[in-house]
Amino acid sequence: MIAILGEYDALFGLSQEKGEAVKKPVVPGGGGHGRGHNLLGTGALAAAVAVRDYMIEHNLSGTVRYYGCPAEEGGGGKGLMARNGLFDDVDAALTWHPGTVNKISTESCLATCQVYFKFKGRSSHAGASPHLGRSALDAVELTNVGANYLREHLIPEARLHYAITNTGGISPNVVQAEAEVLYKMRVPEAAQLADIYERVCNIARGAALMTGTELDIQFDSGSSEIILNRTLEKLMHEKFAQLGVPVFDEDEDRFAAEIRSTLSEGEKSFHLPPGLEGKNLSDRLEPYEEKTEIMKGSTDVGDVSWKVPTVQCRTACWALGTPGHTWQVVSQGATSIGHKGMLHAGKVIGAAALESLLQPDLLEQAKAEHRKQLAGRTYQCPIPEGVTPGPVKR
Repeated sequence: MIAILGEYDALFGLSQEKGEAVKKPVVPGGGGHGRGHNLLGTGALAAAVAVRDYMIEHNLSGTVRYYGCPAEEGGGGKGLMARNGLFDDVDAALTWHPGTVNKISTESCLATCQVYFKFKGRSSHAGASPHLGRSALDAVELTNVGANYLREHLIPEARLHYAITNTGGISPNVVQAEAEVLYKMRVPEAAQLADIYERVCNIARGAALMTGTELDIQFDSGSSEIILNRTLEKLMHEKFAQLGVPVFDEDEDRFAAEIRSTLSEGEKSFHLPPGLEGKNLSDRLEPYEEKTEIMKGSTDVGDVSWKVPTVQCRTACWALGTPGHTWQVVSQGATSIGHKGMLHAGKVIGAAALESLLQPDLLEQAKAEHRKQLAGRTYQCPIPEGVTPGPVKR
C-alpha cells in the first residue's frame, strides 16, 4: 500500500494578492499560504488520482491512499495520525514540497515541540496599589529573559523561539492579571526534546515564583526528525530525471525577476546552488547526493518516516531566493509558476509510486533499509496522549 501525503494549512499574517510583486494583503492581518501548502495538497492529490486511474486502466493490483494532512505548521497533524495507527498498513509514503529548485530532499530536519506557559496573577491599580497586584506579564517577560540566558547553554544545533500570545490587555494602568507565551523548541533528534523542554519549563516555574503568580503549562504539539530512505530517494530521482523539470516562459521569468527585486541581497543568494547565479527561475534538476545534513526547519513528515519508508521531492514553484513564510510565496503560489511546479511534482510522485507498486522487490529493499536505519528504535510520538494541538484553553 502506497501513501501519498498532502498538506493544506496556511500561516497567520501573510494575506496577499496573487501575482503581485508588491506587498498587498487581501485582508490586512489575514492568513496566507506562505509555505505553499495550497500547492502541496493539490499536487499530491493529482498524483494519487493519476496513479489510481493508471491502475484501473492497466488492471494493476495494489492500493494507493491519499492522506489529507492538517496542521503541519506547528500542529503536528501527521504525528497524531501516526500515533493513532493511520500508517500501520502502509508500505511506503511519498510527498513533496514547493520550493525554488528541483531536487530530491536528502536532508533530515529538526525535531520540535511547542508549549504554552499561561500565567495567572492579580489585577490592581498600577499607580495607587501596585503592591497589591501580581503581574502575569512580568512572569512572561522573566520567562523570556531566562530563556535568553539558556540559549548559550544549549547544543549549537538547538533552536528556541517564542511568541507572546496574550499580553493581558492594552492598559498600562492595570497590573496584568493574565498573560501567556508560546515556546517552540527544536533539536536534531526527538530523544533530545525532553531535556530542553524540562529546562524551559523550569524557567517558567521560576518566573512564577518570582512574581507570585500561578502557572499552567499546556503542551501543544511536536514533530520528529526525518528517517531518510536512500532507496526511495534514488527511485524518485530517476523518475524526476526522466520527466525533466518545469519549463517557464518569458512572462513567468519576467514576473520572477520582479519578485527577486523585492528580496535582499542575502535572500537572493540563500540556498542558491552553484550555476544558477543570474537566473530568476530554476531550469534544471539538482544532482542526487546522499547528504547527512540537517535542515534547520521542522516537519511532521518526520513522524511518518519513523513508521514507514518515506521520500520527498521539491519542485521550482517560486523565484530563486524566495524565503518561505513570506508574502512573496503567497503571491507566486497562485500563478502559473506555482501551478506548473505543482503539477510537475504530481507527475514525479505518481511515477515513483507506480514504480514502487510494479517493483515489489524494490519496495522490500526500501523497507529493509528502513529497519536498518531505525536500528531497533521504535516510534515515540512527541505529542503525549490526551493532547490536542490548538490555541490554549482559557
